[in-house]
Amino acid sequence: MDWYLTLALLLGLMALLMIIGTPVAVAFLIVDVIGAVLFLGGEMGIVQLILNIRESLTTFSLLPVPLFVLMGEVMFHSKLGFKAIDATDQWIGKIPGRLSLLAIIGGALFSTMSGSTLATTSILGSLLVPDMEKRGYHKSMSLGPIMGSGGLSMLIPPSALAILLAALNQISVGGLLIAGILPGLLMAFFYGSYVVIRCRLQPHLAPPYQQNPVPIPARIKASIIHVFPIGFIIFLVIGLIFLGVATPSEAAALGSMGTILLAMVYGQMNITVMKACIMGTLKITSMMFMIITGSMIFSQILAFSGASAGIIEMVIGFDLPPFMVLISMQIVLLFLGCFMDNLSMVMIAIPIFLPVVEALHFNTLWFALIMLINMEMANTTPPFGLLLFVMKAVAPKNTTMMDVYKAGIPFLMCDATVMILVMVFPQIALYLPGLM
Repeated sequence: MDWYLTLALLLGLMALLMIIGTPVAVAFLIVDVIGAVLFLGGEMGIVQLILNIRESLTTFSLLPVPLFVLMGEVMFHSKLGFKAIDATDQWIGKIPGRLSLLAIIGGALFSTMSGSTLATTSILGSLLVPDMEKRGYHKSMSLGPIMGSGGLSMLIPPSALAILLAALNQISVGGLLIAGILPGLLMAFFYGSYVVIRCRLQPHLAPPYQQNPVPIPARIKASIIHVFPIGFIIFLVIGLIFLGVATPSEAAALGSMGTILLAMVYGQMNITVMKACIMGTLKITSMMFMIITGSMIFSQILAFSGASAGIIEMVIGFDLPPFMVLISMQIVLLFLGCFMDNLSMVMIAIPIFLPVVEALHFNTLWFALIMLINMEMANTTPPFGLLLFVMKAVAPKNTTMMDVYKAGIPFLMCDATVMILVMVFPQIALYLPGLM
């Protein structure tokens, strides 16, 4: 069978199964079984499929995933970050869009302890949107900043998806985690700048309000009690990886233990909370690992059938500049992000894109970071971005889906700006990993 017919068969079957509502992991399994029978030798292909499943799940680089997910679950169920946000709020002066800026700072703070964009958006939305609504904030200044900053969990470590992406691209897990720091902070800076500039031009979007003054000694005390301990957890994860003291797996274990101990110190940890954290971690990790397994085997089938080699020859045959090929890949991912969740779209795209990236001699770490930004954008890309639906669920009852779409678009533009900057200036992503 010609390679393009093989590719059309496998991708077409995958698309059909997903359109009729088959879970991504199950769709991958069905396609993999059919591909194994057709291209890996019938019954022997099924045996090889089982061996490949075992091999894909016994990769040491995947060990941090459940530990980082556990950190996020403890953060979510114990509500550790609420006091930290209150302490941070005391330091923000009379700046236009004060609560919107607080949402962005809170999102960056939560991102350093939770690899879950959904959890971060849910927490910030439940905590801040009612107060914003009460103070007369326009929906573009209440919903948008929370969705934007919630997506920072995709870039700022610990990010479970960054670990998966590193494992699939066979690159340094620690390198990709550290590579997300500067782009993530740059994204938060653009969010904040947009909020301040727009609120200065249109003050009615975020009406100013009088905040009760808090003495500086009280602010310092609140920061020491509620912010500094979280800073120590951040150091356990990011700092130890950057300094080369701990591997990502060791840092994830230390971070998880530190988060649990911190919740116990604050009196927020009990049997009920711990059970909820463990169950949530098991559900999320199982889903991720099933999809990872399916994607890895799908990649092997494409390679064995000749489809990967055919794609490489076709792309090189177009005689396009490599940078144009890179842009085309990102456009494809942006389009997929309109209709699929970020994990699914990347798992389908990686087996096709990775051989092309290697053939064009792109830096794989740099390309993976660009894909990570694209995944972050997919969370708020209409009509089916996951964060859009999370935001709708926690927003006031008078909020329409169109309100959510409109609120997210300016922050998508900020994301796109950062992605373009990283593409043009690779050192934004590669500088910190180069220091490791």
